[in-house]
Amino acid sequence: MSRPRPRAKAAIPRSETRLIAFNKPMDVLSQFTDDGHWPGLKRYLDMPGLYPAGRLDRDSEGLLLLTNDGILQARLTDPKSATPKSYFVLVEGTPTPEALAALRQGVTLKDGPTRPAKVAEVAAPAWLWPRDPPVRFRLNVPEAWLQLTITEGRNRQVRRMCAHVGLPVLRLIRWSVGDHTLEGLSPGTWKALQP
Repeated sequence: MSRPRPRAKAAIPRSETRLIAFNKPMDVLSQFTDDGHWPGLKRYLDMPGLYPAGRLDRDSEGLLLLTNDGILQARLTDPKSATPKSYFVLVEGTPTPEALAALRQGVTLKDGPTRPAKVAEVAAPAWLWPRDPPVRFRLNVPEAWLQLTITEGRNRQVRRMCAHVGLPVLRLIRWSVGDHTLEGLSPGTWKALQP
């Protein structure tokens, strides 16, 4: 008596890799679920199977990448890949040459020394949208905009680096991750990218 031949398994189609750029508004979490106090991404994106590639603090704004590809997600977030992340940062105070030089050399935080950052004082970005709630303004305290690029992604790293050199952050907007930018995205909107 011959045994029945096993059926050939149908090839499981590999889902197409998706990469989404989302302009995360202020006070939105970098997770899909609300936490009871702050809204999550599902209020803006109905895309099951996508996960954030990295995080952006609740009180930060700007580019958040999402993907359905775990390998791509790891490549974008692994510190060893040294993916550059660029930010526009409104700081309180006047950036001194010494403060900027310290950021360019890397500073030592509680969790160790940072990699050197690229940093320059810049004009307020022309594409800047109003923030809700607005940034606190004090008449007698100067403010300045910095463009700062790092190649690691520690918890609240840009804020901690700036505070370390005496420049508390008032507003932080992530402009780019690698070659992907926020260009053309208003807060709460998204676009598909080429992975």
